[in-house]
Order: sequence, then C-alpha cells, then structure tokens
Amino acid sequence: NNSFLPFVVAPLNKKVVALNYNKSQKEYYLLYQKFPFLKAINTIQIDDFLKKIVPKDINAPETALRTRSVKKLKYMANNYAIMNKTVPENFEFIFTNGKTDTIVKIPLENKRSAYRTWDEKFARVNNPIKKDLNNPELIKNLFHIDENNIAYLRIPEMVSQRKALVFFKTLNEFMFKAKSSVSLIIDVRGNGGGTRHLINELAGYFVHPDSTYIVNATRQRGKTPLNENLKDDLHNRFLFSKNELDAQEQGLVDKFMSNFVPMYNLDNNKYSAFHYFLLNGRELSKDKYHYNKPIYIMANEKSFSAASVFASVFKGLPNIKLVGVNTDGSSGNSERFVLPNSKLRGKISTMVSFQKNGQILDGIGTKPDIIIERNLDQIFWKEDYQLKRLKELINEE
Repeated sequence: NNSFLPFVVAPLNKKVVALNYNKSQKEYYLLYQKFPFLKAINTIQIDDFLKKIVPKDINAPETALRTRSVKKLKYMANNYAIMNKTVPENFEFIFTNGKTDTIVKIPLENKRSAYRTWDEKFARVNNPIKKDLNNPELIKNLFHIDENNIAYLRIPEMVSQRKALVFFKTLNEFMFKAKSSVSLIIDVRGNGGGTRHLINELAGYFVHPDSTYIVNATRQRGKTPLNENLKDDLHNRFLFSKNELDAQEQGLVDKFMSNFVPMYNLDNNKYSAFHYFLLNGRELSKDKYHYNKPIYIMANEKSFSAASVFASVFKGLPNIKLVGVNTDGSSGNSERFVLPNSKLRGKISTMVSFQKNGQILDGIGTKPDIIIERNLDQIFWKEDYQLKRLKELINEE
C-alpha cells in the first residue's frame, strides 16, 4: 500500500467533497473553492469507483456503504488491487460544482499523508475517551445541560457496567441532574457498538414503570434445543425465549406476534424459536424515575452493532424520536472460524435479528424520524451542525 490520494475526501450527503487540512487551525477547507466535489478518477465516475473498492461491505446500508468507501478512497494502491487493475502512471481527477467541471492532473503520494483520513471532529475527540471510560476527567465533557435547559449525553461506546463502572455511575448522577430539564439528547453517532447494558440502564428512565415493550425479536441458528453456550450468548444480549418469561410477559409476546410480520420465514429445523428483548419498566425502573420529557436519540451511518440496536429499540417508544441519518444496522451474534485446509479466516452471523417492524437490522439499519445531515461547516470542523440544528428544533417547539 504505497500510493495514496493526494488530497482529503469526506462524505457530504450523496457527494464526495475534496479537502485540504490546516494543521495550525485544525480545520479543513475546500481543495478547489469553485469545484468542491470529486466527480471522477481517471474517467471512472466516483459512484462507480466507490462501489468497487469495498466488496466486503457491499450489502451495508447505502449511507454507511458510502461513508466506508470514501474512507477507503485514500488508499489507491489497495483500491486498484481490489479492482484487479494496475495503478496507472498518471492520474486525472474531475472536480465539479454540479454545473461545470474542471480536470486536474495530480500525481499520487508515495507515502502515507501527513494528514489523517477525515472523520467527525467529535469522533476524534472521543478516541482517547473510549479507551478509559472509568476516567472522571476524560468523561466529564460527555455530560452537560445547556443554557436552554437541554440535557445532553454522548455515548462513545456501548460498554457494560462491569468494564465502565465510573461511566455508569456518572450517567445515573447526570440523569438525576437532568430530571428538571426540558428535553434530553442521547448521542450515539460514531458509536461502533459493544454490549446492550446501556440500553437497559437508560430504559429504566425512559420506560414507564407500568409499561413493557418488546423491542427486538431474534432467531438463533443452531441445533435445537440450543446448547448452553448459545443460550448464554442470547441471555447476555437480554434475549429470552417465551417459556423463560413470566405470565404477563408471555401474554405480551402473544399480542406482539399476532401483528408481527418478519421479512424472512426461517427453517424451523435450522433456527431456534424466537427470543425476545423486552424492556420491562417495572423491573428496570428500580432506584430510577420516569423521564417524561421529549427524548432525542442522535445516530448516524457509523452507529453500528449494539449502538444500532440502541437506536432501533427506542425508536417509536413514547416521547422518543430518532434523529440524524440512517444507522449502519448490525446484530448477528457473529462467530469467527478458520477453514481447515486454506487456513483462511472468516466471520459469520449466527443470529437473525428483527426490528419491531419485521425488518432485520443487517444491511438495512434504522431510519430516523427527523433527518439531519451534516453540512460543510461540520465537515470543516467549525461546528457540530447536526447537534446545533436539533437544538434549534427543540427550542422552536
């Protein structure tokens, strides 16, 4: 991997914007002011180029696929190897403003660029925090209440209480401070996932003590009855079969299934009976209170795995709206394996995970109730436009 794109690229809605980076000011700016968007590389239209360089992600949700491929665009030697082509000696780039184009010949860089691949500013700030969610100084900026009494909580990683005791303690202290706030924003943008423990923790505040909701239904591939290891995998995700639930919860399952239409009908000889993720307000609300103000969950195309489950399970519950862009859905209880002869390594999902609407998470994700896409100022690291716009909408209500 010894040939690199000679400029920075970032996803902007359905376009690819070309950038340079100002190290002293720590901001990005347009490579060509009059022609901000990359249209083609060596006559290959950018949309076609992007689809060819991420074959393993080709079934990802559209927005997630684009962001992943734009991030990979920098590594040109690798990209041409994936396309089974020789790296050309000369490179010609077409830039556009949507009406007129310009052609620029720029040689590739032969060493890794001094600047980093573009990412959200808040995601960069989160990187050291994710490594130590037990550090009070690092995590304090993840919680705040602004001058308009809007409470805000960023979750950079879906951690368990066992591994992030300080984060959980701080979260609960913050939720009691936020009791008198006018609304609450939970931010899982850029969150790559982890475990489901934070879903249950916050559900204790979000779900009324008299309410119970089925928020996820899954079927596990494997010989039935499932062995103890597979049962443990499901239980660790708070997924239980109907006969493991109490009478009231079983009645709720019957009501849920009478209207539930899964997008796939699976072979009963290969898959277990359904297992359900329930948010039982009576059980979860112990030592908590019911937050009955508007709740907004911010997610984006990099909200993955347990973070995409977080967005999916809360969407549609009373007082809760999902904001941002479509998530990169995933919830597959994956297993790694090594092929015995070739020694090639693989990873495959073993669980089919359905959302409340019957769609699976993988390859579809969850669509927000309020769509807010990033703008150029967010690309430039000048502001968090999505968060700013959401707060404007809250203040207008």
